[in-house]
Amino acid sequence: MSIDAQSIDLKDRYLDYFYKNLEYLKDGLPAYINDKREKAIQTFQKKGIPHNKNEAYKYTDLNSAFEKQYKNYMHPKKIDFNLDDIFKCDVPELNTHVVLLLNGWFYENKTPRRQLPNGVIISSFREAANKYPSLIKKHYNQYADSESESLTALNTAFAQDGVFLYVPEGKVMDKPVQIINLLLDEEDGMAQHRNLFVIEESGEAKVIVCDHTLSEKNFLTNSVTEMYVGQNANLDFDRVQNEHNGSTQISNIYLHQEKDSNVLSNTITLHGGLVRNNFYMQLKGENCENQTLGLYLGDRSQHIDNYVHIDHAFPNCRSNQLFKGVLDDMATGAFSGRILVRQDAQKTEAYQANNNILLTDDAKMNSKPQLEIYADDVKCSHGGTSGQPNENALFYLRSRGIPYKEAQLLLMYAFAHEIIGQIRTPPLQDRIHELVEKRLRGELSRCNYCEIDCGDPGKN
Repeated sequence: MSIDAQSIDLKDRYLDYFYKNLEYLKDGLPAYINDKREKAIQTFQKKGIPHNKNEAYKYTDLNSAFEKQYKNYMHPKKIDFNLDDIFKCDVPELNTHVVLLLNGWFYENKTPRRQLPNGVIISSFREAANKYPSLIKKHYNQYADSESESLTALNTAFAQDGVFLYVPEGKVMDKPVQIINLLLDEEDGMAQHRNLFVIEESGEAKVIVCDHTLSEKNFLTNSVTEMYVGQNANLDFDRVQNEHNGSTQISNIYLHQEKDSNVLSNTITLHGGLVRNNFYMQLKGENCENQTLGLYLGDRSQHIDNYVHIDHAFPNCRSNQLFKGVLDDMATGAFSGRILVRQDAQKTEAYQANNNILLTDDAKMNSKPQLEIYADDVKCSHGGTSGQPNENALFYLRSRGIPYKEAQLLLMYAFAHEIIGQIRTPPLQDRIHELVEKRLRGELSRCNYCEIDCGDPGKN
């Protein structure tokens, strides 16, 4: 079957499934959420699953992942055991508000207090949609592009639950929020959760997201997270992706920053079969600061793709994209970074870099940094490198009695530290250092601190 024919077949399958389950999708959610579903599914029908004829997906084939027959989670899964008994996502000395999503549904047994100190709200998305309609309606689907991005449209058509975070004006969270995304089932499954974070003017928040699989089945996640960061507000967003080789994770992040805001986004991809991270960052006021960083480690036949689009629309803003990867065996990677500087965005400073270490001749990396500049008073740069470990540095270390493997590990660890060192929560930074070291040594093959053997459907 040709790519185009395959795409048409998949469109029809998801379209048919949508209309057969429309009443389930709408159940329990208000009209202003449900009214967006029809238009979204029509957009998906028009555009279909992105394939490599789409320039933004030139190096990533998603059709093979979507063509599997998945169970779609129309209702929350009933668990009759305590997840704390089989899974520990904790980071030593890290004190957080823990929120659990199980197969894309807010897990009520792990719900923190609804009203936290300083008026902060953490709840399920579907509860917030009913309880805070004016607030949700103001922001929901205002930043996510459901009109031209087909996977975002698919999520908008199917989304039922997720996490809602609200930080009122001038308030600071007492401690970070830790969102744990777990996939667990006896069948292959697909999750499409929807998250919304609203940080009002002069508010401050830290969000940590952990993605894990707990059973050996194939899973597909297509999530959308919208983040509004108001004037003079601050947000740290750290993500740790650690799923098995039978997983496909598509993460769509949409960020809207107002004047004088500061955002640090740091995504650490430790493990996963196929990972596609989309970052759409909009700097919508003067003096915005944005750092969008990533570290990815791949081996065997894993594929990791990061797409970043930063839109400078106002003067005097600064952004920095830095993504680094280490690829082993037959792993492949892709990076596409785009900086758009609009005509009125004078005095912009925007930097972009993608650096990669390829440990074998079979590992491959495709890197495409891009600048699109319409202002004339800017400082912008972009670049990318891919290659073997530095032979001179290896020789220097080996000449001082360090074995080859340890010398190579030291170089990779130093290479990764530039990203990990930007994590602004010290206990989390220490833990990520430990996990990355284990991963580089080949000791972290699947979810860490998991007390059940979930297997690895992608090991062959």
